[in-house]
Amino acid sequence: MANYEFMLTDSLEKVFPDKRPERRLGKTITALGGERISMQLAFYMEYGGCELNEQEITVSFESEIADRIRMRKVELVPAAMAAYREQLDDNYLFTEPCLCPDLLTPVRGGILRPYASQWRAAWIDLLVTPEMCGGSYPVTVSVNRGTELLWSETVTISAVHSVLPEQRLIYTEWLHADCLADYYREEPFSERYWEILEQFVHTAAEHGVNMLLTPVFTPPLDTLVGGERTTVQLVGVKKEEGGYTFDFTLLRRWIAMCRRKGIKYLEISHLFTQWGAKHAPKVMALVNGEKKQLFGWDTKAAGEAYRGFLSAFLPELKGVLKEEGMFEQTYFHISDEPHGEQMETYRAAKESIWPLLADCHVIDALSSFTIYQAGVVEHPIVCSDFLEPFFEAGVEDLWTYYCCVQGHEVSNQFMAMPSARNRILGVQLYLYRMKGFLHWGYNFYNSQHSISTVNPYLVTDAGGGFPAGDPFVVYPAEDGTPYESLRFMVITEAMYDLRAFERLEELAGREYVERLIHEGLEYQITFKKYPKDAEYLLRLREKVNCAIDEMGK
Repeated sequence: MANYEFMLTDSLEKVFPDKRPERRLGKTITALGGERISMQLAFYMEYGGCELNEQEITVSFESEIADRIRMRKVELVPAAMAAYREQLDDNYLFTEPCLCPDLLTPVRGGILRPYASQWRAAWIDLLVTPEMCGGSYPVTVSVNRGTELLWSETVTISAVHSVLPEQRLIYTEWLHADCLADYYREEPFSERYWEILEQFVHTAAEHGVNMLLTPVFTPPLDTLVGGERTTVQLVGVKKEEGGYTFDFTLLRRWIAMCRRKGIKYLEISHLFTQWGAKHAPKVMALVNGEKKQLFGWDTKAAGEAYRGFLSAFLPELKGVLKEEGMFEQTYFHISDEPHGEQMETYRAAKESIWPLLADCHVIDALSSFTIYQAGVVEHPIVCSDFLEPFFEAGVEDLWTYYCCVQGHEVSNQFMAMPSARNRILGVQLYLYRMKGFLHWGYNFYNSQHSISTVNPYLVTDAGGGFPAGDPFVVYPAEDGTPYESLRFMVITEAMYDLRAFERLEELAGREYVERLIHEGLEYQITFKKYPKDAEYLLRLREKVNCAIDEMGK
């Protein structure tokens, strides 16, 4: 006979098979309208027999809002590399290879199948709609085996008298268009491909992503020198004796998709290769009726041929963006992550086309304050562990990002990190008035340098290239939709936190919000120093929600 244990816990608990969860969920959860709140049902079965099929359990919900509740299984996935060894600190859940709770998959009929002598979890969430504001909604969660009631508990959802304000932060998770084509084996921009693409964009937008990496040409990102990624080129190019002609049909369709899905900003793919801007990206064209590669690794970035091409292309691209009403909402890139020794090649590439971009928003990721000081990158996206000199210099409208190497002290989305270390980002973005946030891996299903594709259900670290979880936050489901990760749900909570702070600021002023954030702390929160415990974040949101409720009535 099986013995069971059940408990409700919060969204910041990672339920590992060999460890009983630490925190029980409180009896009441508060939330603002427009916020998706999450909790977990953790369950354990001790069983000495073999007839596990008889031990299936059914979870049900009794509430007037039961039809809005979604439940998914929290599946374990391989996490072969926690982080680079030199980046490890004392705020990791594990440092050796393990199976990690991350993937969220559908539950059919409310039926869960426990694993003998293992803790597992189901993820439960619901969207608090504006009409729910000001109401309290008891939800009773029950678990049955057949007709036998094994466990039941009630939690009350209390919706405060306010809704989340519109997101001000510009937030981009790089969508890798080629990875969708490769994984689903669909021709890029075929009708089936567009269907899949829209599903992935829709999910991104639901999580607060409001800027989309737009592959006018195949993005020259994480590509082995001399190698190439599957062509995903939105702009048709035709080379003729008199010059070039361009077809923007696919780009206009992309823009229309963005509008439908709530994407407000476009991020034009990089005009030069990564890490120094030494070459042109891959550009395909029709030449005498035959498709050929015009530019690539054998093209000098600041050379006459490519400069002449961009001189023809960029004015027409800008014209289309203006016609579509997207010019002011579009951001351009020169090259990703130039390092100090690459400053001159970056400068040469930029200067070769700067007259064409002088009236545009141009941003690039970097870690070098020297490059900024030299005026080479006017609007930097600064990695989160190198922000201090930019703050000291009073740089305005700062963006920040993190990727594989931001694993020491700072927040990130690695699987090995506690969820509180993911979610603290919202507090930091608010305190430092960040204009934008970038994460490079929405769906990178390749090995490092894109040498080969990977199965993301088995390889979560780009073949050992990056810490597990860094390359993607969604998994590709068989039907062409994305499965969300636990981490993506938590990062969305960070974005909710940011918007809740902004709502309270509207009611009580910024000084009040900052005082509430630091209440009980003896130090100023920075990107490297912050409360590490989940309770801090959970208590903070309760305090913020209560203050909004009192002031917003």
